[in-house]
Amino acid sequence: MAAAVRIHKTGGPDVLTYEEIQLKDPGQGEVRIKHTAIGLNFIDTYFRTGLYPAPGGLPMILGNEGAGVVVATGPGVTEFKAGDRVAYGTTPGGGYSTERNIPAEKLVKLTDKVDDKSAAGMMLKGLTAQYLLRQTFKVTKGHMVLVHAAAGGVGLILCQWCKHLGATVIGTAGSEDKAKLAKANGADHTILYRSEDFAAKVGEITKGAKCDVVYDGVGKATFPASLDCLKPRGMFVSFGNASGSIEHPNVIQLLQGKGSLYATRPTLVNYAATKEALGSMAKDLMDVVGSGAVKIPVNHTYALKDAAKAHAELESRNTTGSTVLIP
Repeated sequence: MAAAVRIHKTGGPDVLTYEEIQLKDPGQGEVRIKHTAIGLNFIDTYFRTGLYPAPGGLPMILGNEGAGVVVATGPGVTEFKAGDRVAYGTTPGGGYSTERNIPAEKLVKLTDKVDDKSAAGMMLKGLTAQYLLRQTFKVTKGHMVLVHAAAGGVGLILCQWCKHLGATVIGTAGSEDKAKLAKANGADHTILYRSEDFAAKVGEITKGAKCDVVYDGVGKATFPASLDCLKPRGMFVSFGNASGSIEHPNVIQLLQGKGSLYATRPTLVNYAATKEALGSMAKDLMDVVGSGAVKIPVNHTYALKDAAKAHAELESRNTTGSTVLIP
């Protein structure tokens, strides 16, 4: 018998319930995996609160990323076998479980250089970082980059990877401890956004030149000031809204008035839409992690049954780096 954390209604962390579930045999093109570690992400709270609708309706098992071992394969599956170490990060739900069935096309094999906790903490966040800095805006040597929430799960990966690519990184953080963590992970400069005017500080740090790109997973609290951090024709990349959704009555004219800026709201599902794209992105991620250039800081672990507590800590901004749930 398998177990999972499900929501039967939307709401606060208290709607998460740990219960037994029945699993069918894996179907055509499916693989059953036994989870060893499960990633916790802010997007999980969006589904829990109802900000994002549950893809298949309620009840829903949350969780978009995880790592584990193949225990069975369905008809038509040839690339995986029992005992393979695998991970995933692009499925809308199903992760908060001891075992699950998943389409084989959503899985990637893990290399020996990536452990299970790191894999569970990096697949969604690491693949997000991959498309942000390798595809949405191609960061190269000499670029000036601003990373909001630099001590968060995606933020720490972005800081390290951008630094590895030769960019200068400015990171915003909510406390001195988080700023120190961001610096230890590649940020050249840090700004305490709660007590400092981050746009003004960016101007000081860059001597008025400003940034080529802003990566913003915060949302409402950092907009539109993020646009004031960009040089003309710079790019604003919004990939999350931890503080709430961005609301502005006339964004197009705002972009024009602040220097012919570009703005985009990319999502992982569009970048990893095919098996081939996912495989290429995962290889890039595992190569950079396997080389040691980017480390995956798993700073918090919780038992799967304590997912509600983990959600409360995440939403209170009390976590840094990656958080994983252990079945």
